[in-house]
Amino acid sequence: MKKTVSFSQLSMYSECQYKWYLNYVKDLSTDTINSHLIFGSAMHHVLQAYLKVMYEATAKQADELDLNGMLHTCMVDEFLKAKSQMGGVDPATKEEMLEFYKDGIEILAFFKKHRGDYFNRKGYSLVGVEIPLSKELNAGVQFRGYIDIVIKDDISGRLKIIDFKTSTNGWKEYAKKDTAKTSQLVLYKKFYADLFGIAIDKIDVEFLILKRKLYENCDFPQKRVQRFSPASGKVSVNQTTALLNEFVNHAFLPSGGYNETATYVKAVNPKKCDWCEHLGKNCPGVKKS
Repeated sequence: MKKTVSFSQLSMYSECQYKWYLNYVKDLSTDTINSHLIFGSAMHHVLQAYLKVMYEATAKQADELDLNGMLHTCMVDEFLKAKSQMGGVDPATKEEMLEFYKDGIEILAFFKKHRGDYFNRKGYSLVGVEIPLSKELNAGVQFRGYIDIVIKDDISGRLKIIDFKTSTNGWKEYAKKDTAKTSQLVLYKKFYADLFGIAIDKIDVEFLILKRKLYENCDFPQKRVQRFSPASGKVSVNQTTALLNEFVNHAFLPSGGYNETATYVKAVNPKKCDWCEHLGKNCPGVKKS
């Protein structure tokens, strides 16, 4: 049977091949859904709904939406879905959910007030939200992903692929340099161009990072929404594509089955071990120097 891979798998493999092996080949994953995942999914739904109304109707109608109520409903729905998937165990406490909800209200208020800094209706159109991507990597492996937002510049014809990321305090420099994060949009750009027959140099990419918390006693104005456009030129596209191909060729058999006899290397950076679900259980971790 054909295996399906996602960017999250590639990201995990890039950070620690052995963790990917334990999670997927040995099926030992114990990761649970938490408040961060619930909040992230809910914010995606709300902002996508807002932008659909803004572009397909009017900005005034979008601003009239009860975004706070939508966020509450989405968070409850995601909470109940997660609880069902976890066998009746609550994925988060009431206090955690309330804190995240209040943070979401602040983000949405900032987004509405400054929406024009990020999304302009004049001269731009919405191509789609939650656009599915599917790409056959070999006879037994299929890549699958979803693009949050695609916007078109009606004058130049350029497209922009946008991905929302929720974060506690935003992305620092190390996060911006982490290809395990940033290569997601590079890969999506490549597959979107292939899928729809669009010149790849006509596509831009951008992350919009939604910050739950702002720093106290800060000397400069802070924004709840941070923009970041990773390098996505020919070199970046080739490097990311090569990494994906290496992953597929190493971890999968031509038939699509897992390569159980391959050697899977543990994380190079010992700090990655601190948050690993397998530390002390299925893996001793990598020693710190």
